[in-house]
Amino acid sequence: MKITGVKTFIMHGVRRNWLFVKVETDEGVHGWGEGTLEGHEKAVEQGIHHLVPLIEGRDPTRIEFLWQIMYRHKFWKAGAVMGSAISAIDIALWDITGKVYGQPIYKLLGGAVRDRVRAYTHAEDLRGSKELVDQGFTAFKTGGWITTTNSFREKDVPGALHEKIKAMRESVGPEVDIMIDNHGRSRPSLAIRQMKAVEEFGLLFFEEPVPPENIDEFALVRDAGLGMDIATGERMYFRWGFRDLLHRQLVDVIQPDIVHCGGISEIRRIAAMAEMEHIKFSPHDPNGPIAVAASVHVCAVAPNFQILETARDMPWHDKVQRPPLKIKDGYFELPTKPGLGVDLDEDVIASRPYEDLTKRGQGSWNALDGSPEDV
Repeated sequence: MKITGVKTFIMHGVRRNWLFVKVETDEGVHGWGEGTLEGHEKAVEQGIHHLVPLIEGRDPTRIEFLWQIMYRHKFWKAGAVMGSAISAIDIALWDITGKVYGQPIYKLLGGAVRDRVRAYTHAEDLRGSKELVDQGFTAFKTGGWITTTNSFREKDVPGALHEKIKAMRESVGPEVDIMIDNHGRSRPSLAIRQMKAVEEFGLLFFEEPVPPENIDEFALVRDAGLGMDIATGERMYFRWGFRDLLHRQLVDVIQPDIVHCGGISEIRRIAAMAEMEHIKFSPHDPNGPIAVAASVHVCAVAPNFQILETARDMPWHDKVQRPPLKIKDGYFELPTKPGLGVDLDEDVIASRPYEDLTKRGQGSWNALDGSPEDV
């Protein structure tokens, strides 16, 4: 079997565009991958086409060999864009290999250690949190910053967060897990004040309290001694990007994204590195359906898995899949068909063409003087 071609598709979901890749072979077996990188989909698409000459004409089931070629045979090592390109192709190769051997991917990874995969999704307000619990979810994540306006005083952030989480906790009760995503927007001192403001509500974790590019800031938050689980990892790439963070045990939960960090092959290694440090594995995944399916397979086999993110506010997830992944009572059921266990409907993809979302109003916080800050 040889790889004969690689096709790319960009589909507009709702809040972001999804980038899919289809790897084709001379025996008619194809595999789907995903490299969604919001705001940079077309850059990743070109990155995928740059990788095609490295893999075309080769055996798609030699996954590790092809992964090493894609990563090592370029002088400039991959970051967000090329990391997403490699991830997309890697996922598609696993899909093909599972189909060739007639097994779901998690079987090829050693077999499942759990019967189902717990999931959480997003709620930005009180009504949203109630709706998710009514749908059967037992966990959800919400933002850590004021979102009703782009201009506000930084000192008001902890108090506003306290009131928001207090209302959510009173609404959903003590058994539902709540997480906060701070999107790396705070300086360490502010992040500590935010975490102190919600300490009483028993969060599952506090995500990206500070920017990920300076891991020493995580040490400052850790040294505050709050006893709250800290999470990060969505903006880190390949195992080398996680090494120091894990080795220094600066977080309690690691969140690599399967479509950015190097695909199925690499996220499995990152999970194993975290397991050695007794750090939980909770993949970041607000992406499209192929990313979610790939994550489910890895979560099924990782002993230190905690919970998987999914964006259930996007109805096109299910509409583009054949058949869609099954989620019941807040848990994904394990796919039973070979490979990823799902296929994509190219007619549905074509019905939702790319939309330029780069100018969608994100804006700055605290922009009282007109200066740009993190969004």
